[in-house]
Amino acid sequence: MRAVVVGASSGLGRSIGVDLARHGAQVALLARRHDRLVEAAKDAGPGTLAITCDVTRESSCRDAIEEAAKRLGGIDALVYASGIGPMGHIEDLSMDTWRRTFDTNVIGASVVTAAALPHLKASAGHAVYLSSISASYTPPWPGLGAYAVSKAALDKLTDAWRGEHPTVGFTRIAMGVCSGGGGGSHTDFTAEWDMSMAATFAKTWADRNLFRGDFVNVDDLLRIVRGLLEAGGAVALPAVVVTARTKQ
Repeated sequence: MRAVVVGASSGLGRSIGVDLARHGAQVALLARRHDRLVEAAKDAGPGTLAITCDVTRESSCRDAIEEAAKRLGGIDALVYASGIGPMGHIEDLSMDTWRRTFDTNVIGASVVTAAALPHLKASAGHAVYLSSISASYTPPWPGLGAYAVSKAALDKLTDAWRGEHPTVGFTRIAMGVCSGGGGGSHTDFTAEWDMSMAATFAKTWADRNLFRGDFVNVDDLLRIVRGLLEAGGAVALPAVVVTARTKQ
């Protein structure tokens, strides 16, 4: 399997890319921070590619996908794991914050997919997008309104791609709260958060029962992603929901 993982410098994207390579896939890791990609590629093993890609720039997306396709000899699988979640009261979110969130979480996903589409159609491949349970399966979490709205848009974007290109498998994975993996895979999702504000919002999340059960085991997510990608476009699963069991 020839796989491209976008958003692979940290967090779940890094974990997925490294896992696929360790299970025999030829993998291209894409993200902005090339130094982190190089480290991830070392962890993944010989032959893993590290390719710089800024998902907020169309030319960068197209150039990175074409480089990956050329060096891999094609693309069988695409994983889009890039995502940001700015924290703040929704009335305080600036236009720039909304644009950054949609550029990264939605528009970048579509531009990357468009670039990869000829290769995915040629291989009858599969594309997987990391979404969130806050988009469709729970109410939006207070403080993360822009994130939830963008992920709801990503869900509909996945449906739109599937509707126009049914020979490619398009699946969104609605994620619950995940540990993010170890071995250098620590997520930067909360890096820009005001932690005092986060503590206040966390109490609201608990009071409203938005955080249910425990953290999702990242190894379980990796097995799900591998299974989807190994099946290729033959598997028609519009959505997969990954949450931990509720504590008794």
